[in-house]
Amino acid sequence: MATLMVKGKAVESDPYAALGLVDGSGKWVRGAPILLSFMASLLEKSIQRSEKLLQGSKKKDVITIFHGSKPPALSIRQYIERIFKYSKCSNSCFVVALIYVDRYMQRTNAYLTSLNAHRLLITSVMVAAKFMDDQCNNNAYYAKVGGVSTEEMNGLEMKLLFSLDFRLHVTTEVFKTYCSKIEREGYVDYQPDQQIQGYQLGGWQKKGPRFAGRKGRAS
Repeated sequence: MATLMVKGKAVESDPYAALGLVDGSGKWVRGAPILLSFMASLLEKSIQRSEKLLQGSKKKDVITIFHGSKPPALSIRQYIERIFKYSKCSNSCFVVALIYVDRYMQRTNAYLTSLNAHRLLITSVMVAAKFMDDQCNNNAYYAKVGGVSTEEMNGLEMKLLFSLDFRLHVTTEVFKTYCSKIEREGYVDYQPDQQIQGYQLGGWQKKGPRFAGRKGRAS
């Protein structure tokens, strides 16, 4: 159980239920969970902290294959919404993807910024879906979702896998710890009007996502 401060009072909370991963009976649910909005808030704050630190200390970030030349047109919140809308992966994949992102940052000593967050996220979600879900879209499909070429998507996947030393397993304890972290940190800045909306998940989508010109691409 995680502890949240609500109107100055400590309240015990089940992170799975609080993030919308399970219903009242404890069954795993489908649809857009509040997890996505909380996760977006957590990543936005992490990016802001990293960029403020880099700017204030004049440190140089480690440039990797995940870095773009400029921030993408889509915010990280919009990007998460897009990934959820088109990927059709299980909700748990987003928690595991965040774990992979953290592991990557720790292993490479890089900082999460607006230049690398989008590519890291789409790659981590794809790898998590391949590892966890019974069915998963291929790299070419995820490339369209993420706004990169298939060739680049392949390279991003290999870089992430080798950086993680192909250690993709996540224990139940670690998964629950991250759920509590997402709930605790995401709840602080949560605004209901910014909640990521759900989509009808009526089977696998046959047509790929479409982009509105170059603005949909990761820079």
